[in-house]
Amino acid sequence: MRLSRRVAAVAVAFGTMFATVACSSSEEPGEGSKKVEVFTWWADGGEKAGLDGLVGVFKTDCAGFEFLNGAVAGGAGSNAKQVLASRLQQNDPPDTFQAHAGAELSDYINDDQLEDLSAQYTEWGLTNAFPKGLIDNLTVDGKIYSVPANIHRANVLWSNKTVLAKAGITKDATTLDGFFADLDKLKASGVAAPLALGKDWTQQMLFEALLISKLGPEKFNGLWNGTTSWTGADITDAITTYKRLLTYTNKDRDTFDWTDAEKLLMDGKAAYQLMGDWEAADLDAKGFKDYGWSVFPGNGNTFQWLADSFVLPKGAKNADGTKCWLKTVGSATGQAAFNQKKGSIPARTDVGTDGFPAYQQAAMADWKTATQVPSCPHGSACAQTWQGAVGSAQGKFSSDGDVAALQKALASAAAEFGPKK
Repeated sequence: MRLSRRVAAVAVAFGTMFATVACSSSEEPGEGSKKVEVFTWWADGGEKAGLDGLVGVFKTDCAGFEFLNGAVAGGAGSNAKQVLASRLQQNDPPDTFQAHAGAELSDYINDDQLEDLSAQYTEWGLTNAFPKGLIDNLTVDGKIYSVPANIHRANVLWSNKTVLAKAGITKDATTLDGFFADLDKLKASGVAAPLALGKDWTQQMLFEALLISKLGPEKFNGLWNGTTSWTGADITDAITTYKRLLTYTNKDRDTFDWTDAEKLLMDGKAAYQLMGDWEAADLDAKGFKDYGWSVFPGNGNTFQWLADSFVLPKGAKNADGTKCWLKTVGSATGQAAFNQKKGSIPARTDVGTDGFPAYQQAAMADWKTATQVPSCPHGSACAQTWQGAVGSAQGKFSSDGDVAALQKALASAAAEFGPKK
C-alpha cells in the first residue's frame, strides 16, 4: 500500500497491537485451520447487527469452520484501515477483510494482494444474480476481486414533511429548476438554510448528485473512466450551479458531521438533506417518522451505488474457510439476513422483499431497473488517493467559492490518479 510516513507509522503501531490480540485469540492447537478471521469496522449499531445476521447464516452453511470476529472499532473505518495496511505490509493478512467495492480496491489489486474470484462468481452463480452494471464496475482487466454484501444508494434527498407542507410544497421536484424554486419557497417561509449539509465527503456527495443531473449517467461515468473531461464547459456550469446550491445550506457546514446536518432536518431547521440511504435506518432508530425521500432532482432513473464487500487476500491462512464465508456473503439467504438489519439492500436482484421496511423495498425495486453509476467518496468510482484529492479541493471551495480553482484541482486530480490514456 502507498502510505505517507505519518500514516504508515500510525498503521504499524495499530497493526502491532491488533496482530498481538488476533494471534492470541486464533492460534489455539488444532483449531487454527478452522477459524476464519473476518476483519471489519462493524463494531456496533446496525452494522454489528447486520454482521451478526450474516454470521448466523455462515454457522449453518459452513459448519466445518468457525467465525473469528476481527472488527476494529472507531474512526468510521479509518482505524481499521490503518491496522489492515500494517498487517498487509507485514504479510500477515486476515482471512478476509471488508472494503468498499469498486475502484477503492485498485491499490490492493495493483499491489498484488488479492486473489481473483472470477471462477467463484461462475461457480456460485453471482454473474447472473448481480446486475450487469455492478458486474461491470467490479471487473478489473477481466477479473473480479470482491463479493459485495450489500448496496447503499447515495443520491437520495431526504425531507421533513411538515416543513415542506408549511412552505406549500406538495410534491417532490424532479428537475434542478424545480428544486431551486422549492428552496426559494422555503426561504420565503422563514427557513434560513433549507438544505442541511455537513463537511468532507457529505459535500462530495451533494456535488456528485448535481453532476449526475447536469451530465447524465453516461457522461458522469466518463469522469471516472476517462471518457469525460473535467475541463469542459459543462463542468464549469455544474460547479457554478453547485456554488449557487451552497447558498441554501447552513453556513456552519464545514464543522458538521452528517448526523449534525440530519439533526437540522429532524428539528425542522432544514427541509432537505442529501445523504445515503443509511439515513432511513438512522431516522427510524431515533424515532423520527416525519420524513420523506426522493431521488435527487434531475437524477431521473439513476441509482448511484456504493457497497461493502469482502475479498480473499493472498496469503490468507484459511483460504477454504474464506471461500465458504464469501459464498455465504453472496448468497440470497446471507444477503437477506445481513441487509434487513443493516438498513441497506441486497446486491442480488433475486432476493424477496419480505421483512424489509418500506424504503428498502422501494430501493430494491429501483436497483433492478435503474441505470447504475458509482460514487467517488465511497470508493466505487475512484481509488483512495483520488478521493483524498477531491475532498481537499472541495473543502477549499466550501470556503472560497473559486469556481476556476475547483475545476483546475479536479482536473489535476483526475490526471494524476485517474485512468491513464
